[in-house]
Amino acid sequence: MSATALRRAVHAEWTKLRTDTGHAWLLLGLVAVTASVSAAVAATARCPADGCGQDPVRLSLTGVTLGQTIAAIVAVLVVGHEYGTGLIHTTLGAVPRRTTVLIAKAAVVSGVVCAAGTVAVLASVLAGQHLLPGNGFTPAHGHAVLSLADGPVLRAAAGSVIYLVLVALLALGVATAVRDAAVSTGLVLGLLYLFPLLSHVVADPGVRRHLEQIGPMPAGLAVQATTGLDRLPIGPWAGLGVLALWAAGALLVGGAVLRLRDA
Repeated sequence: MSATALRRAVHAEWTKLRTDTGHAWLLLGLVAVTASVSAAVAATARCPADGCGQDPVRLSLTGVTLGQTIAAIVAVLVVGHEYGTGLIHTTLGAVPRRTTVLIAKAAVVSGVVCAAGTVAVLASVLAGQHLLPGNGFTPAHGHAVLSLADGPVLRAAAGSVIYLVLVALLALGVATAVRDAAVSTGLVLGLLYLFPLLSHVVADPGVRRHLEQIGPMPAGLAVQATTGLDRLPIGPWAGLGVLALWAAGALLVGGAVLRLRDA
C-alpha cells in the first residue's frame, strides 16, 4: 500500500462524506445532543451543603452517552450506504486494494467524529462550568470550578473525544463485516448498552465488576471519572484501552470479511 494510493483513497472518502448533507446533519446532531443533554444534567443536578458524592466532571459529560449513538450511526452509514446503493462496486473498482479502502474510511470517520466530538465536549464542559456552581458544586462543598487547566478535567474531556472516535471505529468495523446499515446499527448499540444493563441486573458484585471491566461502554467511560478512582472497576486509561481493543477487533474482522467476500 503506497502513501499516494492511501492519500487518494482518503481524499475520495472525504469527498463522498463532505458532499453527503446527511452526514453533516448527523455530525451537527452529535454536537447538539451531547451538549444539550450535558447542559440539562448540569442544570438539574444538586449538591447540598452536607455533600453530594457526585463527580461534577462526569455529570458535565453525561451527554456523551447519547452522542455516541450518533457517532456510531455516522460510521455505519459510511459503509452501509455504499452497500445499499451499490456504490461499493465503484469504490472497489477505483481502489482495488480493500485494506486501503477500509483504512481510508477509518481515517475520515475518525477525523470528522473527532472534530464534532471536540466541539461537543468543550460545549459540555463549558455548560458544567457555568451551571454547576449555582447548584451547590462549589469549593465550599469540596468541588472546584471545572477548568481544562486541571489535569483530571482535561483527561476526562480528551478521553471523551477519544471515546467517541473509538465507538465510531467499532461501528465501522461491524458495518464492514455485516454490510447492512440497520442491522449494524442494532448490533453496535446492543453491544454498547448490553453490559450496563447486565451490570444492573446481575446481583453478584464480582460478576458485576467484571462486566464493567470488559464492556466497551462502561470500561471506556471510566476515562470521565475524576473522583473515587480507587473504587472504579477499571482505571480511566485502562478502560479506554478496553474499548480500543473492541474497536481494533471489529476492524480486523471487518477487514478480513471485506477481503474474503465479494462486494
